Formats: sequence, C-alpha cells, structure tokens
Amino acid sequence: MKITRRDFATFIAGTGAAAALGQLARTATAAPSGSYRAMVGVFLFGGNDGYNMVVPTDSRYAGYATSRGSVALAQNRLTALEGSAYALHPAMSALNAVWAEGALGLVLNAGTLYAPLTKDTYRSRSDLRPTNLMSHSDEQAHWQGLRARTDNYDGFMGRLADRASRPATPSLISLGGSNLAVIGQTSSPLILPSTGTLSRTGFTAGSTPKNAAIDAFAGAAGMGTIADVTAKQITAAYTQATVANTILTATSSVDAHFVNPTTGATLTSDVSRQLLRVARLIEARGSLGHDRQTFFVTQGGYDNHSGQVNTDTSAGTHANLLGDLAMALAAFYRAMKAMGMSENVTAFTMSDFGRTFKGNAQMGTDHAWGSNHLVVSGNLRPKLAHGIYPSTVIGGTDDISSEGRFVPTIAQEEYLGAIARWHGVVDSDLSYVLPNWSTWTSGGRGPLGLFAA
Repeated sequence: MKITRRDFATFIAGTGAAAALGQLARTATAAPSGSYRAMVGVFLFGGNDGYNMVVPTDSRYAGYATSRGSVALAQNRLTALEGSAYALHPAMSALNAVWAEGALGLVLNAGTLYAPLTKDTYRSRSDLRPTNLMSHSDEQAHWQGLRARTDNYDGFMGRLADRASRPATPSLISLGGSNLAVIGQTSSPLILPSTGTLSRTGFTAGSTPKNAAIDAFAGAAGMGTIADVTAKQITAAYTQATVANTILTATSSVDAHFVNPTTGATLTSDVSRQLLRVARLIEARGSLGHDRQTFFVTQGGYDNHSGQVNTDTSAGTHANLLGDLAMALAAFYRAMKAMGMSENVTAFTMSDFGRTFKGNAQMGTDHAWGSNHLVVSGNLRPKLAHGIYPSTVIGGTDDISSEGRFVPTIAQEEYLGAIARWHGVVDSDLSYVLPNWSTWTSGGRGPLGLFAA
C-alpha cells in the first residue's frame, strides 16, 4: 500500500504525546469569539442503570417499585426534582441545585437504533435491529461511531472535528484515552491524562541517549519525505509540551469549585479530575485560540450484575458511582457559571446500554437496551424531561424480553444531533457527523428540543 506524506503525517499525529501536542499546535491558530461553544461527552462505561438514575414519582412509581424488585429505590429517599414527575437517585442530590437553576435536563429511554422500532417490528424485522445488541464492545461502538449495523472505524466527535476544521481547526480533546468517539478521518485528538503531565514516557527529556537520539532526529532535515514529515511532527509536538503542562498543572480559579459543598473536601474521583482539567482547558480557551472545544470524559464500573444495591437500597456500588458523577457534574457547572460560560458549555452522558428493569437475585441488573441520560448546560430549556419513560410492566408493550429490556424511543441521532447542532455543526455536515441522520429527520422525527437558543 502506498503511503502518502499526508497519510504518514496523520499516522504520526495519532500516536502518543506527539498526537496530543500536535493537535494542540494545529488548533492554536483559531480565534476565540462570542460564539464559543464546548461540548463535553461523559461516557459511563459498563452500562448505566438509567432507570434508577431517573425515577418517576407520580402514579407510575408503584409499577416501578413492583417491577424493579430487588433494586427498587425507596420513594422517600429519592432526590426530588422540583416541578417534575421525576426524581434522581438519592446519591445524586448534588444536582438538585443545578435542576433548580434550569441547567439540568433529562433524556428518557434513548439508545442505539438503526430505524424506528416497536416491540412488534423488533420481532418481525431483524434487518432493522442494531447488530449484537447488549454486547459491551458493540454497543460502545454504536454509541461512539453511530453506525448501528456496520463496522465503526471513526467516531462522531472525530467526524465533527473533520468538518469543523473550516475556517479554523477546533480543539478535540479526550481525558479518557483514545476512544472511538474522538477518532476522525482527517483529524487527530488531543489525548490528555487525568493526572500528571505529558512527557516522554519513562525518561526525562535531554538526560539519556534515547532522548538525545529523539532530539537529533526531531531537528534533522534533508533525510527524505517520511523522515522530514516525522521530524516536523515531533518538533511541533514537544515544543507545545510546556504550554500543555502549564495548563494541566497550574493552580486555577476553577479548582475552588471542585469540592464537596457540604464538607469542603476536594473531589478526588477520576471523573472529577477529568472534568477539572476540562474546566481548566475551557478557562484557557483564549490563550489556546479555541472558539470551539469538544471533550470526551469517561467513568467506568457500571456493569453491576451483582451488588448494585445493598440491603439499604439507596447505597451500594451504583450509588457510589452516581454520587461521584453528580458531584463532578455539579462542580463543573459551578465552575462554568463562575467563568460566565455556563450557557456556552454543554455536558451530557452516554453509556453502552441500559440495564434490565427487573432486578436479579444478586441485587444487580443485567444487560438491556434503552436508558435515561442527563444534560447539563445553562442554555437548556429549563426543567424538562425529553421523551417517554417506558411502561414499567415486565413483558409489556416496551419490553422485548421478560426481564425489562426496553426498546428505545429516542435515537442517539435525535439526542446527540441536537447537541451537535447547538455546537455549530451546519445542516449540510450533519449527515457526515451522524451517518444515519436522514432516518431521524423524516416522518416527524428530528433533534430533541434541548436548548433555549
């Protein structure tokens, strides 16, 4: 296979610290403006139980409690959402104030879909189902790549960066590693650690023969096309290391918001550390020259087949995870508000799939399909739940099994497409960013009305 100069440059830019810092160099030419936008996707790996994250509190609660069985949450322990028929998990009380300010939205029963489905069409039209449903790797790829029946080789954030590079290249940044979501066809992500700094792994620059060789190669010229391109990439990457590390390690005004509001203790969960660094990068948008930023953040541990709850159903593994998530999102919102940027930044959750509505004998849940999600932004239409909470009847109209595996009624494109549009993706590029976009913009379907403007 012939490798062009552009192919090789893209390959080099996609590896290690060179990829991270090379992207920083490329995005530094954009000019910030009043139209600044940032989207922050938080992927909950393992399959979050969205039906215990968002719980109905009206007459549907009785059906919820009966069908959920061993994992049902006590109604008097829930985090009530004022003016709503829904509540959050008891561990998520940190988000109550965000809801009260109109900056938290709910997205109900969203999931991977190739085409609109009901329980009946799911059974009769296998050609319309996403492939390998309820498989972690496949459903993660479906969420991040948005191709539900074919292979995913790039992700929606990466494709967004491909098209957003005109007139200036935006910043595409992952704090959660090199995941599919941030891989584009022509763009490379800036991949940053959640702790520590970018460095030449395992040795200090300039102090060993290995580093001396890298320095010599980076400064070389006239050794042929491939060597010259490589040398330029390395030089550009490491020249930016000081800038990146300064942002990552400097004391910032945003740090004061990443504390437990009750105890004042610094938040130490990994998702909090990632969002703290996102906040620092947003704060530094002017010096970086970014008028658009796209971030990918992760939290793992949601595959709770057992011990999701304990005998006190407001506690357990899931409660710990959701408590950390709520604290981190609330802190992030406070930081954005203090910066005057809450209306310019949107954070949102994604996950492999939902969990079975019926709890199992190990006080856990198993792999399912549709789930509920959260959106945090000062630019939302306030205090709204988008979509329909499914029927809580096991084996009922929305359940494709006898365990509570619900057919989604909101497609990822309708959910993520609304955020992509808000972020600034023009309509002519939406079918590139979201390959199945045309399916969800006909027959009365379309992006969710999440935003006030």
